[in-house]
Formats: sequence, structure tokens, C-alpha cells
Amino acid sequence: MHGSNLRRFWSRREFLFEAVGGISGLGLASILAEQGLLAGTSPYAAKPSHFQPRAKRVISLFMSGGVSQMDTFDPKPMLTKYAGQPLEGKGDVIVRQGHPGPLMPSPFQFNKYGRGGLDISELFPNVAEHADDLAVVRSVIGRSNDHVMAHYELSSGAIRMGAPSVGAWVTYGLGSENQNLPAYVVIYDARGGPFGGPANWTAGYMPAAYQGTVFRSKGDAIFDLKPPQDITSEGQRARLDLLAKLNEIDLQKNPANSELAARIASYELAYKMQSSAPDAVDLENETPATKKLYGLDEAITEPFARQCLMARRLVERGVRFVQVYHGGLGNQNTDTWDAHGNVKENHTQHAAEVDRPIAGLLADLKGRGLLDDTLVIWQSEFGRMPISQRGLGRDHNPGTMSIWMAGAKIKGGQAIGESDEFGYKAAIQPVNVHDLHATILHLLGMDHTKLTYHYQGRNMRLTDVYGEPIPQIIRA
Repeated sequence: MHGSNLRRFWSRREFLFEAVGGISGLGLASILAEQGLLAGTSPYAAKPSHFQPRAKRVISLFMSGGVSQMDTFDPKPMLTKYAGQPLEGKGDVIVRQGHPGPLMPSPFQFNKYGRGGLDISELFPNVAEHADDLAVVRSVIGRSNDHVMAHYELSSGAIRMGAPSVGAWVTYGLGSENQNLPAYVVIYDARGGPFGGPANWTAGYMPAAYQGTVFRSKGDAIFDLKPPQDITSEGQRARLDLLAKLNEIDLQKNPANSELAARIASYELAYKMQSSAPDAVDLENETPATKKLYGLDEAITEPFARQCLMARRLVERGVRFVQVYHGGLGNQNTDTWDAHGNVKENHTQHAAEVDRPIAGLLADLKGRGLLDDTLVIWQSEFGRMPISQRGLGRDHNPGTMSIWMAGAKIKGGQAIGESDEFGYKAAIQPVNVHDLHATILHLLGMDHTKLTYHYQGRNMRLTDVYGEPIPQIIRA
């Protein structure tokens, strides 16, 4: 064997080094395959659920700013009875901005709707027509009275930025039903993004491929989606193929670089989206009747109507999770639900903007046979105080808030949990955000205790070490 590069014997140190390297490589390959980041695989490929799902997709309607529960879906007649008196017997009352006043009744009337007689405020006459589809949870609790931290909690289960959002977990767990569109799309208010910005739809410590993709509801849905006019489709395809080969070489050298893997996937997805996305967001293809159903024919409803109609078009085409925000930080006091100054004026305006579009979305999904396997959730970052702020407004209150769910074969027409007599704290069946997230995952066919991502030596979960699905929601 003289003159040959082949070796018959290895030292023990060399053997252990090569063996450990090979074993670790197999482990890394397994991790990358699990994450959908090996060469030739797509992070958006559809994946099996843990058990039979009730929902295939989610549309989340987030009312940014903090909706007042006792003015929308949780009537409190005791506020009228004891109006003008101090809030007593509840311990220390903590307010965000100060100026705590006496108990303040709702300026809005409640009526009963549907077969179950669900109480809904006059602010939502169109949504109220769908009362038999709504399961209202009146005892959701949060951990922070700060807008940004409360947004992060509802978005990710953590009150600090950096944790993967619900949509990222769903995309990681299930992938997409359409490989030509993002699995996770965010559509925010034309007036601006929500409190906390892009950290609300981040992938956090997961591969970047799972973060949300922002679509605009007016104009070009995505910036720079169209190729330059002087580049043919064949030329663009050749460029992408060459770029993919070069990136694959780098990825083999740095297999743990999720940013690079996500970039490779995003280039290919962007190319596919050039033909698919324009049609998906082209609302002009809708019939006049559909446009009117959503409220595109009125100035006050038109902006949010576009967002809701786009959400329906996206889930119809296989997008797994669509996050729709209402309320943008153009002017915090007037452009969001943050009703410190005057709850009647604020909520009257914003309910008028969303009521008809949301009702149109529910009706349209039902008419197309999509509501049975689509989960629609309406939520905000926290509720508001039963006491007045300077006589007309209400301060932040994470002690209780109301959310509702519809679709996914959920039993509608029911109210779940209760806040206390004044709507200050959750009193019966408190539901924390981990419970809420566990419920969403369960409806999608995923066990929240088994949907994990290994990070820094620990199997991380959306629900951390907590969470129980809401029994009235998941009950068949």
C-alpha cells in the first residue's frame, strides 16, 4: 500500500473524532429535515396533524388598542345600578394612566340575539346576525396592561419580543396547502401597523421561513413583486437556479444557518408568487354583490372590508394562517381602540369600521362552505376598566377581556366564562392566553404539548409549560 493515500489504521482519537462528526451530522440532518430545511425540501410543505383537525386554516381578527368588554360582548347592568360610586372590595385598583374615577355604565345598549339569546352591544348589529355562530369567551385574562407587551402575549404567549408567533407555530407544525403563496400572511391597517410592530408575526428562534409575510390591502400587495420589464421569465428562472446553487453550497458549509435556508426558500416562493399573488389579492374579480356584502361600497367600511375580503381569498387558496389587524399607529388615540379619552366616540367609530366587513366575512365563508373548516377568532390585547378615566374614557385592564371564535364546527350562540359583576376581573372559568393558544392548536389537530421546537437545550412550546384547551370550544 506504499504510495497510496488509503490508510488501514486510525488512531483512537481520529476514530472518535470522525465517528462523533458523523453522528452529529446525522442528528443535524434529522433536525433540518424536521424543520423542512434540507436541500430539496420546502419549509412550507404540508405536514400531517397529530389527530383529525376541525379546522384547516385560521383567520385572526385583531382589534389593536384594547376593546372594552362591557361595551361590546359582556353586559354589566350593575355598572348602571352603582354608577358614580367607587369600585370597592376588589383590592388595589391598578390603572395605567391614572385619573381613576367612579364606576361608569356603558353608553351602549345590549340586545339578545340568536336562538341562545346571546347578549351583544348595539355597536355590532351586523355581527349580531351571526350570534348562533359565535362562541364568546368572557373571561380571558392577560399579564400586562402595556399595549406592546400585551400584543406580544396574545401573539406569542410571551410578554417579551422574540418568541415565535402563533402563525409561525402553525406554519411550522402544518406547513401550507399552497406552495405558490406564503403559509402565513399578515394584513395590517392602512393607517399603520399595530403596537409592537413586526415582532408580532416573528418566527423568533425558529427558522426565519416561518415568519409572517406582510400583504398590503391597497396598491401592490407586496413591494417589488413584479420583475423588471427587461428580464424575461426564462432569464429570471436561470438567475434563480444559479443563485439557488450558490446558496446551497453556502448552506452545506453552514447547515444551521436558518436565515440562509429561509432566503433560499423565499427566493423560490417569490418567483412563484409573481404569478399567484396578483390573482389572490385582485379584489376586482369579485362580484358587485360580494363587494357590497363586505362593505366596499362605503367609505367607513371600505379599508377593513378590503382586508377581510383579501383574507377570504387567501385562505380559499390554501394559506394556512391569516392575521388581520384593525387599528394602526397613525394616531394612537383616534386610529386604535385605545379609548382613554372618550369610549363612546372611539368605539362607535371603530365598530362602524369593522362590523359590516366581519359579518360579510362570516357570511361569505359560510356561503362558500369554508366556515366549517376555518377558525375565525376575534380578539384584542386586553379589556378596559369599569371605572371612568376623566369621566368619559376607560383605562387598560388585563384582568378580563372578551374574545369570540366562530367556524371549525364550534358550537355557537354560547357565552363561556364570566367576569365579575362590574367586568373588572375574570370570575368564573378564567382563560389565560396559553389556554387560548392550546385551543387554537387543538382545533387544527395539534396537541400543544407535542408541538415542540428544540432550542438551547429545551423543547420549546407555544404554550410554555401551561395551557388547557377550552372544553366548550373543542367539544364536538
